[in-house]
Amino acid sequence: MQRTRSSVRFVTQLTERPTSTRLVMAVVAVGVLLSGFDLFIVNVALGDIAVALGVSDLADLSWILNAYAITFAALLVPAGRISDRIGAKRGFLGGLLLFTAASAACAFAPGLAGLVAFRVVQAAGAALMIPSSLGLVLTAFPPEGRQGAVRLWAGLGGIGAALGPVVGGVLVHADWRWVFLVNIPTGLVAAFVGWRVLPDAPGDRGRAPGLVGALLLTVTVAALVLVLVNGPEWGWTSGRTLAFAAVTVVGLALNVAAVTRAADPLVSLDVLRAPHFASTSLTLLTFHVAFGAMLLSIVLWLQEVWELSALEAGLAIAPGPLLVPFVAVYGGRLVAAIGPRAVIALGGAVFAAGVASWAVLAGASTSYAATVLPGMLLTGVGVGLVVPPSMALGTSELPPDRRGTGSAVLQTARQVGIAVGVAVLVAVLGAQSPGAEAFEAAWWTTAVFALASSVTVMAREPR
Repeated sequence: MQRTRSSVRFVTQLTERPTSTRLVMAVVAVGVLLSGFDLFIVNVALGDIAVALGVSDLADLSWILNAYAITFAALLVPAGRISDRIGAKRGFLGGLLLFTAASAACAFAPGLAGLVAFRVVQAAGAALMIPSSLGLVLTAFPPEGRQGAVRLWAGLGGIGAALGPVVGGVLVHADWRWVFLVNIPTGLVAAFVGWRVLPDAPGDRGRAPGLVGALLLTVTVAALVLVLVNGPEWGWTSGRTLAFAAVTVVGLALNVAAVTRAADPLVSLDVLRAPHFASTSLTLLTFHVAFGAMLLSIVLWLQEVWELSALEAGLAIAPGPLLVPFVAVYGGRLVAAIGPRAVIALGGAVFAAGVASWAVLAGASTSYAATVLPGMLLTGVGVGLVVPPSMALGTSELPPDRRGTGSAVLQTARQVGIAVGVAVLVAVLGAQSPGAEAFEAAWWTTAVFALASSVTVMAREPR
């Protein structure tokens, strides 16, 4: 009975902790929300940006999103290693200030090329901020409170996903530049408060990781995500796609060799061998294939089949993501009762049920409450049961001076999974005749990946 009250106890402890601890969580929350929030807001603003900057080519316009996604995924692990070296506080504040400055530059970009370039800088700031933020949470909370704190940290992304399209739809009515300008006062206030309250844990002052290793991993991940994001447009057998695929394969082989042979690799073996880390990484990768396909598919269904506006589609999607932080925190009761692996497996099954419900119901009716809403709520519960416990489990046994690197690897698995999911969705939709049948096939495929994550998390790891 004592253990089943863990979630309520965490919420009570958080409110009863010293003001500085609550402020740490608040500052971290701002950074996490800004990085995710911005992606969803910009999605909604693309049409207005195209008109304002005179861009008519959708492929060119898509680089506003792709440049951010590719850079963010590619720099997560090097940025996490930098955070471990300089300390989580310096890493977080440096990333936050870089993100804020780049947001200002994006708002005043005179053309598409400048906007894309500043989005790259913005993504670099986010990549430094996210691994550092988890390191701060793990440092600020005592061992008995860390699992709940990590679940709350992981659940914050749901708030950004829920509110981003809605707030973006409101802001673009004033001017598309406000989707970037809104980050400036928020980021500056968070940086000022963070400088005063964030714990200043020392970094690893040992030998810095080699520049070659950092560049090798960055290029490999960038090439992989570039292939996944642009493969459908370029063609999977085109010269560009095959060239970047070859770079990815060679890069992966060289990275494996570096991890096993280098004196101080970017991702050390003590991270990869940490208990629960390997299976959790694979689970997050597999689950986010389903998540990436789900999110894009329901947006396309609502806007192209039901012909809803961007704001209406955002409001329709919001209930699912809004559930995530609540399930993340109060799902701790379930974790205490049946264990994290069982909860994660259950979450994958619930998510699959939500997507499968669309495959069965969506083509039969145009009633939102009867068709889309139930699946949206189930997928929200599924995300809340999978992602926060996975992040908590995957980081639970990491060495303290490798928390930034380890959390960055997990985040990279998530980003690569989303890119794979989008590519899978585009491939499935393209192989079917246009219409409801194509979406049904896509949703059944998505459900299979969600169930696969339930299987991977239960796999035994070699000792």
